Amino acid sequence: MQLGGIHHLTAVTTDAAANVDFYTQALGMRLVKKTVNQDDVSAYHLFYGDELGNPGTEVTFFDWPQFRIAPNHPGAGEISETALRVPDRSALEWWTKHLTDHSVNHGEIVEVDGHPSLAFTDPEGQRLRLLADEGEGVPSGTPWEGSPVPAEAGITGLGAVELTVHELGPTAWVLTEVLGFRRVDEYADNGGRVVLFGVGPGGPGAEVRIVERSDAPAAHLGRGGVHHVAFRAPDDEEHAAWGNRIRAYRLGATPVIDRFYFKSIYFREPGGILFEIATDGPGFATDEDAEHLGERLSLPPFLEPRRAEIEAGLTPVATGGNTAPR
Repeated sequence: MQLGGIHHLTAVTTDAAANVDFYTQALGMRLVKKTVNQDDVSAYHLFYGDELGNPGTEVTFFDWPQFRIAPNHPGAGEISETALRVPDRSALEWWTKHLTDHSVNHGEIVEVDGHPSLAFTDPEGQRLRLLADEGEGVPSGTPWEGSPVPAEAGITGLGAVELTVHELGPTAWVLTEVLGFRRVDEYADNGGRVVLFGVGPGGPGAEVRIVERSDAPAAHLGRGGVHHVAFRAPDDEEHAAWGNRIRAYRLGATPVIDRFYFKSIYFREPGGILFEIATDGPGFATDEDAEHLGERLSLPPFLEPRRAEIEAGLTPVATGGNTAPR
């Protein structure tokens, strides 16, 4: 039983229209599913990924404008940075100019955990990093054919997530003893202790970096923050086994929840960060043709009878480069 790497990441926006525009047009990712938060159908749940939204390529957002939530307050107990994969250093050089042309705040190309990378923030302050995987790690996705970004520079998936915690030990214990990660590297950075962990094949797509900062304030989730990270289970049988294992360690995992596009189990690790285990399938082409992903509001079958009510409570959002606004 082994996790296959990172499945998806879910963050918070308060402006769905601007979010769609940035992630599809500036970053060139495909909006593969426009649906709702199944636990709060007044909120969109937007999924961006590669050509088909394959597991390991998805950055997703809950849209919570009605709560007028404050900006994310960074600190300990959060997913503090997310790396997105691109093919090589030449892609990063293209992105440096592209981000500048789009007035996106970004840093310089530097080496992080053995790979060239370029840090930047999205319009709501989410901390992101483009990572040149150079062909290493979990097999990457296929850039969206309709992307405004050239394929040779296209984003092909999630590279790594960074967790900031007050105390390394308890979170490291969950990763290694419960979830089967292994320590890959350890070093000091800006006065903090950093440990890199890998799972399965390791490398980009299967890495978690923990930053220990005992003096950091407690993080408070807000717009531009990250709600949770999900890891990959290949099938229903192994997914259920992960739930049993997590509960055996008294970590309070939820029952299996059928999200229609995948199945989920959630639990919170001791540092306060929400983890999910998600199945690789059945995927986003379950209820839409692959050529038309994300073009309309998709609802799982158990919500379909409420479509009129749900649509009435949502502000229409154009679907970026996928199709004409609707």
